Amino acid sequence: MKRLVQLVSVNNLSMIYYRTSNTPHHYSTSRSLLKNTPLKMSDDDYPKPVETAMRTKLTEKLTPVHLDIINESFMHNVPKGSESHFKVVVVSDIFNDLPLLKRHRLVNEILDYELKNQVHALSIVAKTPEQWDASNKNVESSPACRGGFGK
Repeated sequence: MKRLVQLVSVNNLSMIYYRTSNTPHHYSTSRSLLKNTPLKMSDDDYPKPVETAMRTKLTEKLTPVHLDIINESFMHNVPKGSESHFKVVVVSDIFNDLPLLKRHRLVNEILDYELKNQVHALSIVAKTPEQWDASNKNVESSPACRGGFGK
């Protein structure tokens, strides 16, 4: 299921956020030529500050053709509404000549502040557009939490 959630503009690049699953914190970004138009949204539909900062930085630095930032905190033993565990799926031409380890290092460098101060765990899927197409645009689900107070 994919429904429009939010339209925002970052550095003159308009983006549409879509809710792409029934998971409360799974958003996808698509490039758009649409003008900023106010949309009514419920409080649950707004991306959170850490997620928004991550999305802005990755968009500015990597100009991705596809970007998913999935807040997986709800899968862990953390307070409701936390922004501590994320999966980033980023597809960019910038990755064309970089081995996987360097792609991950680049994403970690871009998100340095968030990783040092706000994010406990980050799973990264960094692909070239060709790899993304070859994978049928599928990403494996994250495993269940195995730690943290018996959860």
